[in-house]
Amino acid sequence: MAGRRGWAIVALTAVLAGATTLTGCSGSAASQVDYVVDGTLVTYNANTVVGAASAGAQAFARTLTGFGYHGPDGQVVADHDFGTVSVVDGTPLVLDYQIADKAVYSDGMPVTCDDVVLAWAAQSGRFPGFDAATRGGYVDVANVECKPGQKKARVSFAPDRAVVDYTQLFTATSLMPSHVLAEQLHTDVTAALLNNDEPTVKQIARLWNTTWDLKPGLDLRRFPSSGPYKIESVLDGGAVVLVANDRWWGPRAITKRVMVRPQGADIQDRVNNRSVDVVDVAAGSAGALVTPDDYRRDDSPSDGIEQLIFAPRGPLAQPANRRAFALCTPRDTIARDAGVPIADSRLEPATDDAVAGGEAGADAERFSRADPAAARDALGGAPLTVRIGYHGPNARLAVTVGTITKSCAAAGVTVANVTLDSSGPRALRDGKIDVLLAATGGASGSGSTGSSAMDAYDLHSGNGNNLSGFANAQVDGIIGGLAVSADPAERVRLVAEAAPVLWGVMPTLPLYRQQRTLLMSKKMYAVTKNPTRWGAGWNMDRWALMQ
Repeated sequence: MAGRRGWAIVALTAVLAGATTLTGCSGSAASQVDYVVDGTLVTYNANTVVGAASAGAQAFARTLTGFGYHGPDGQVVADHDFGTVSVVDGTPLVLDYQIADKAVYSDGMPVTCDDVVLAWAAQSGRFPGFDAATRGGYVDVANVECKPGQKKARVSFAPDRAVVDYTQLFTATSLMPSHVLAEQLHTDVTAALLNNDEPTVKQIARLWNTTWDLKPGLDLRRFPSSGPYKIESVLDGGAVVLVANDRWWGPRAITKRVMVRPQGADIQDRVNNRSVDVVDVAAGSAGALVTPDDYRRDDSPSDGIEQLIFAPRGPLAQPANRRAFALCTPRDTIARDAGVPIADSRLEPATDDAVAGGEAGADAERFSRADPAAARDALGGAPLTVRIGYHGPNARLAVTVGTITKSCAAAGVTVANVTLDSSGPRALRDGKIDVLLAATGGASGSGSTGSSAMDAYDLHSGNGNNLSGFANAQVDGIIGGLAVSADPAERVRLVAEAAPVLWGVMPTLPLYRQQRTLLMSKKMYAVTKNPTRWGAGWNMDRWALMQ
C-alpha cells in the first residue's frame, strides 16, 4: 500500500540500475546531462517551507544523501552507502542510526550524528524559529542521543508514538551540514540544541533558514555535499550546475556534470533543438508538449494532490466564503480537463482508494460540480474578488484558473489570475494572493513524501506547510493517529471522522492527483519516474547519456 512503505529490499538493485543498463550499450557516457524540473531552485535546504515547495528535492537527492532515498514507486530505499538503521526496541520505538565510517562531506569534514540532531531539532517543532515545512514523524521523537563528532545516534520516540513510516525520517535532502552553522557561530550546535540554550538556538534557527539560499556568486564553502554530486555554481537564470564529488565514498557518478534548470516558457524550444535531455514536470504545465521522435515519454500519476489552498487572511479567511467559492468551482470539469478523476482526499492522498474513500461521501459530493446559484446565495448576493496565484508559466493551471473564473462569475465572484515567478507559499503568507493553486504543501511539483501519514501534517496546527493556518484539535488528533496506525480499518475510520470538519471549514479544496510527464532523450539510460517530490532525480548519479 502506498504511504505505508518500510525499507525497500531492492536497494542494491536500484543503486546498480544504471550500471546494469549500460552493459549492453556501445559508446561512452556524455560528460553533461541537462535536466529540467518543475519549480525554482531557491535554496539548498529543501526542508524549509519555501524549500519543500521548490524543486530542491528533485535537484539535490544525490547531493545531500541520508539513510534512505525515495525509489521509483515512492518507496523508501535504504542507502547503505550512507549508513544503517537498527530497531533497538519497539515499545517505545528506539532506533540506532549508524553513519558509515567513510562518510565525509566534500569539504573534508565528517558526516556525524550532529547532522541528525540538527535535522530533528529543526523539524520537531520543539524549538522556535525554525521555518521547517513539516514536523511529521520528528514531532514524535522524545530525544536524540549523540556525542558530538561521533557517527552514531540513538533516536527514542515518545511512549505510544511508534511512527509506522519512520523510514521517512533522516532520508536524502533532510540532513543538512551542521558544521557549517557551527563554524559561523563558533559554537557547539549539538550541545546548544540538546541543552536548549535558547539564545543560541534562535541563532541556529535563523542560519538554518537562510544560510543555504541559492544565488549567483554563493560561497561554496557553505554548500558541502554528502553525495555523488556537489554544487559547482548557480547561474543567473536560476539553473544549478552539479559536478561529480571527488570525496564521495560510494560508486562514482556516471555523468560528470548535471545542469538542473527550472522549467521556463521555452521548454518546447529546448526539446525541439535537443538542448535538454531529461524533463520531469507536471503534466500539462508546458501545454501540449510535443515529443520528438528521438525522445521517449512516460506519463504517470504522482502522490501529490493539485488543490486550492486558501489564505488565512483576506476575502477567503472565513469558512463561509471558502465554501461559497468551492461551490462555484467546477471540480469535475477541472479534473476532466486533466484527464483524471476528482480527488476528494486531503488526509490520504498517497494511499489506496479504499482508505482515501473515507473522506468522500455527501460532504465531498456537494462540491463536485459547480453550483453558482448556491454560491451566490451563500454569499448573500455580495460581490467577492479573489486572487488565485500559481507558479508560472503553467498552461494547465492557467486553464484551471480560467475555468474557475468563468464559472464563478455567475456567482458574482471576480477572479484575478496571478502568475508567480517566486515561491507560492511565500506569496500566500505575504498576502499577495488569496488562493494558491499548487500541489501538496504548496509545491509546483508533486510535493508528496510518498507517505499519506506524513503528507497529512500539512493540515496539522503549527505545521510550516499548513499554509491556510488551519487549526482543529480533533483533526490534529486524527493526523497523529494516522501516523502510528497501520490498521487499514482504523485508518478509514479516522479519515471518515475528519471529513465533515475538513469539508466544513474548507482549509483547502482538493482537485485531482497531479499527473507527471517524464520526457527524455532515447539516448538516456537509467532515468525512471518517481511519484514523490524527489522526482526522477532520485538516482541521478546512475544516469547516462550515450554518445
